[in-house]
This record gives sequence, C-alpha cells and structure tokens, in this order.
Amino acid sequence: MQPLTNRVKQVDRRPMTLLEKAYLPAIFKGMSITFGHIFKKKPTINYPEKTRSFSPVFRGLHILNRDEEGRENCTACGLCAVACPAEAITMEAAERKPGEENLYREEKYAARYEINMLRCIFCGLCEEACPKDAIYLSETFAPANYQRQGFIYGKDDLLIPHPVTEKEAYEKAKGGRVKIQK
Repeated sequence: MQPLTNRVKQVDRRPMTLLEKAYLPAIFKGMSITFGHIFKKKPTINYPEKTRSFSPVFRGLHILNRDEEGRENCTACGLCAVACPAEAITMEAAERKPGEENLYREEKYAARYEINMLRCIFCGLCEEACPKDAIYLSETFAPANYQRQGFIYGKDDLLIPHPVTEKEAYEKAKGGRVKIQK
C-alpha cells in the first residue's frame, strides 16, 4: 500500500539502553529549551500600564454615532439587525415628537437598541449595512463581566458622548476613526 505522504517513519522497536532508560538525554534536551527561552524577549505586555497597538481594521465595541450637533444618527431602519448573521441586534422604532428636533435627526428613531455581545461575532456587517453611519465598531475591547446580563448593551451604553457638552469624551470615543464618505 502506497502512503499518502512522504512523512511516514518506521517505528524503532529495539530495546532501550541504560542511558535511555534513565531519560537523561530527554531531560537535558528539555532543560536546554527552557533555558534558551529564559533569556529571550518576553512577548507579554503589562496591560494596564502599556497598551498594544492594533491593526487599523480592528473591530471592537459597537458605538452609536451622533452628528456634530449631538443628534442621534440612527433612524431605526433595521438594516443592521437584518445584516447581523448572529441576530445579536434588537431594536424598536418610535416617532419623533414635536420639540425633540434637537435629539434626533430624522422623524423616526430607535427607542430601544440592544446588542447582545455574547452572540456578536464582530464581523462588521452592521457597520457596512447602515446607510446613516449610525453604528460603527470602535477600537475598544469588550470588557469582562461576571453576569450574562452585563453583556447586553442598551442604547445608553452604546451612544457616543455628546460632542458639544462632553467634547473630550467624544474625541476619545471617536479614536483615530476617519470619517467615511458614502
């Protein structure tokens, strides 16, 4: 019978010598590998003090965007929820009432917007599907939590800070993101 690969080795079945029975060559070989790694540069990063640089296409936590005046961009069209392969996004639409023009850009807005981060696969399809640039994946990690409920982010958790009243927090949340013209 012909082997599928040429990596086949014949098994050596001869009895072990006294030196091999003591496993000394194997122990010395393992110790030499260990000592060789002791003097190499450590790949570990001390996270709170130092941060790692990420790729420009890194996809982190979701953020609901606002315009320059602080009004929400989301019009509750539902395209992000439809595009999500993991069905992690839920939303409910509502009509804008008179006097709420400074809160919402369009007549319709998302009254309830939730993302279940336990289901999210960070594919970015919600970001691509949004015609109003209302949602994007930021450069922030998803934080750890002990409760499942802590991974369901509501509209209050996702909304970017107000650009007029909280200018520094807004710029920090935006990060190095370049505005994409659609």
